[in-house]
Formats: sequence, C-alpha cells, structure tokens
Amino acid sequence: MKADDELCLCFHVSWRKVLNYIRIHRVQVASQLHDCGGAGTGCGWCRKQLERLTTVCGESPPAAEDVDTWLSEWTPSKEQYARGRAVYRERIGDLPREEPARDDPAGEQSP
Repeated sequence: MKADDELCLCFHVSWRKVLNYIRIHRVQVASQLHDCGGAGTGCGWCRKQLERLTTVCGESPPAAEDVDTWLSEWTPSKEQYARGRAVYRERIGDLPREEPARDDPAGEQSP
C-alpha cells in the first residue's frame, strides 16, 4: 500500500488521511475515526485496519517521510486489500443490486 491509496473504500478515505488524523487528534480507539471522512462507517471492511492503526500508531506513529515504507511492511497490497473486501462484501451480502431496465417502469428486468 501507498499512503494515498484508499483505506476506506466506501468513502474513499486514504491511509495518509487516517494516519494524519490519528496523529493530530491523538485517537485512542478506532471508533473515534468516524469523523475522519466517515472511515469505518460503511461496509465495515476497514474496521480491523483502523483498530490496528490506532493501536500501532498510538505506540509509535511513523514519521511522515517513512509512511510509504511503513505501509508496505505493515499492510497488504492494494490488490489483496480490494480482493479481500470483495470477498467480505459477498459474504455479508452487501453487493450492489442490478439496476432495473430503463424501459420497464415497474422495475422488472426485460427478457
């Protein structure tokens, strides 16, 4: 992962934004991050990472110039993270529904 990759995929909140928020606001628990662009309040996939970040960063946050290196050592790749979220959303039944056909006012799918 890189600092500008999305941690919260629902609300497009980057790792950098969350890390800065933790540092500036001295966040102690992940639930305090809901004010950080809504991180953790969507599908729930990022909550474990948010909890981990608050724990690890509370002990010793990475210096700004070391964030990308730190993230590459402590987080999955961007692709692994997105695949994991897709599996998670499928498991909890949180997949987008198909849009009804535009030509059918009743919302039924055309054959």
